[in-house]
Amino acid sequence: MKIVDVKVRAVAIPLNAQLRHNTGVHPGYFLRTVIEIVTDEGIVGLGEVGGGDQRGAILKLKPRILGLDPFHLETIKLKVLRSIYYLSNSRLYAAIEMACLDIQGKALGRPLSDLIGGRVRDAIPMIAYLFWRYDRPGGGDDTSAEDMADLCEELHTTLGVKAMKLKAGVMPPDEEARVLELCRERLGPGFGLRIDPNGTWSVATASRIGRRLEPLNLEYFEDPAWGLEGNAAVRKAVRIPVATNMYPNKFDDLGPAIRLGAVDIVLTDIHYWEGPRGVKDLVAVCRTFNLGVAMHSGAEFGIELAAMLHTASTIPEMHFAGDAHYHFLTDDIIEGGLMKYVDGKIAVPTGPGLGVKLDEEKMRRYEKYFEEKGDYYARFHQDPRRPEWYPIVGGT
Repeated sequence: MKIVDVKVRAVAIPLNAQLRHNTGVHPGYFLRTVIEIVTDEGIVGLGEVGGGDQRGAILKLKPRILGLDPFHLETIKLKVLRSIYYLSNSRLYAAIEMACLDIQGKALGRPLSDLIGGRVRDAIPMIAYLFWRYDRPGGGDDTSAEDMADLCEELHTTLGVKAMKLKAGVMPPDEEARVLELCRERLGPGFGLRIDPNGTWSVATASRIGRRLEPLNLEYFEDPAWGLEGNAAVRKAVRIPVATNMYPNKFDDLGPAIRLGAVDIVLTDIHYWEGPRGVKDLVAVCRTFNLGVAMHSGAEFGIELAAMLHTASTIPEMHFAGDAHYHFLTDDIIEGGLMKYVDGKIAVPTGPGLGVKLDEEKMRRYEKYFEEKGDYYARFHQDPRRPEWYPIVGGT
């Protein structure tokens, strides 16, 4: 079997609100680049990558993989990732690996999970991911801790989720701490709580807020301060497990993070950790050093979400509910539309490969929507309500 073509398309799907974060605002839509790898046997594998419009970057890599066997992933990784490591990033390889594993599964008639160890669970629990919102459904903005606690209760009721994470670093830190206090009060001691200021707080602020939150028995405190040294300092000062999807988010930094004692739990982004197989490599290292693992979200559509679900289903020690921006999407590009939450979980697809197919009518619709809206990152680091604002890391 040989790869004979690589096709790329950029698509954007509207959100049900604008989502605020510590460096700007998700501007009312998510953007993904969809890749289709075509083989000489007519099998087509699907992949997906974020980080803005990546069509040009993928097409520059196309000559490197044409003629290769999609089962020979180590060769593909060498030609795509290792040889241009400092000129690119693992996102591009991850999307290609995703598509090659989809091809392998379709060729063998087996789901992707069977190619990386086999599933130990059939559905993955997900969280209520809480963002401070502009233009929320029904009108208005989130301005208080009560608004966010209301959103958490709503998602618990409508989706069945049993844990939450607050995207912090937007409002004053004490107001954000109050969100978790209200959620604990309203939803009880068994509801999982997490907070993630994305490294924007100073060590002093993160330590103070962390000590305030200790009585709530949080699942973890994600990227409380900037860098490996910042996370390590907070970890020493606070009795809450420190998690990260930032430091480290690549294998180069994993050793230093362990030596510094900077982390208790590593979040397994497929797009940072070199695809589903790379995530399994990461989990093996974490297992060796008694680090926890959890599934992070990168604003994915159904293709990457399927890959995430397959991968998480094969990791016995992944006990935390997975992150997902998915409940903010208004639609998806896969047949059947948005995957369904049942009792707070999303089922792992059971068909060959990824187990999902593109809905071509929706692909055309959301390609057109992307052309109307333009590239995502032109707006990602801006705030439409505060045109003179800019983020200050460690300034809070």
